[in-house]
Amino acid sequence: MTEADIRRLEARDLESLAALERCQARPWSRSQLEVVLDAADCCVLGAEVAGELLGHAVVARLPFEAELQAMLVAPVMRRRGLAAALLDAVLEQGRQWCSERVLLEVRAGNEAAIQLYRRAGFGEDGRRRGYYPPLDEVADASREDALLMSRRP
Repeated sequence: MTEADIRRLEARDLESLAALERCQARPWSRSQLEVVLDAADCCVLGAEVAGELLGHAVVARLPFEAELQAMLVAPVMRRRGLAAALLDAVLEQGRQWCSERVLLEVRAGNEAAIQLYRRAGFGEDGRRRGYYPPLDEVADASREDALLMSRRP
């Protein structure tokens, strides 16, 4: 397990956050990242190792719940405990907000993420059929289901 410093990201972290986002197939845009960094009802958590941003989680405050909207760990740092540390921080944020539940949705084919969420106590609440567009731009690729999961913070 890699030791990471988890902290709330701020506007000054935008460049590092945008660079991290570009390591995935469908990155959030710079303007989307700016919005969540500035939003009063959102918290962007970052995982830093040796001062380098290598993971992040975006959690939004809803009236009675918190929603994990995105979580990403740099590919070279996966399977080292960063996602679990970020998820712990998301749950702590939910507790601070007095949220009744923390919600998330995940691609049905993302087994690594689903295992992480199950180990953390998340249960499956439902499924959205054909929710996600294909990751690849292949003409005959089909849309992927989203699993809806939640747990108490």
